[in-house]
Amino acid sequence: MPDIRELVSEFTQKLTGFIETQVIDRARNSVAAALDAAGGKRRPGRPAKMLALGLGGRRKPPIQYCPVPGCKNRAAPVYGMVCAKHKDVGKTKIKKYRAARKAAKLNAKRA
Repeated sequence: MPDIRELVSEFTQKLTGFIETQVIDRARNSVAAALDAAGGKRRPGRPAKMLALGLGGRRKPPIQYCPVPGCKNRAAPVYGMVCAKHKDVGKTKIKKYRAARKAAKLNAKRA
C-alpha cells in the first residue's frame, strides 16, 4: 500500500504538469492571436473594426507657435498658448494677434 505522502506528491506533480501545459497553450494562443491582429495573415471576411474605421494610429497635431508677430517660439499651454517670453502680454492683445494672423491666412488663400 503506498504511503499518503507519495500519493500527495504524485498528485501535485501531475497537477503541476497539467497546469503548466494549460498555461503554455493559453500563452501560445494569445501570442498567435496578437500576431494575427497586428498584421499577420489576413483571413477572408469582414475587416477588423480599427482598420475599417481608419483608427489604426494617432497622428500628432501640428506644432503651434506663439501668435505674437515676429516671434518664432513654440506656444505652451502652461502660458496660455504663447511662448515663455510673451506670457505677460494681455489676452486682448493676443486675441488681436490671432485674428490678424487668421485674416492674413485667409487673404493669402484667396489670392
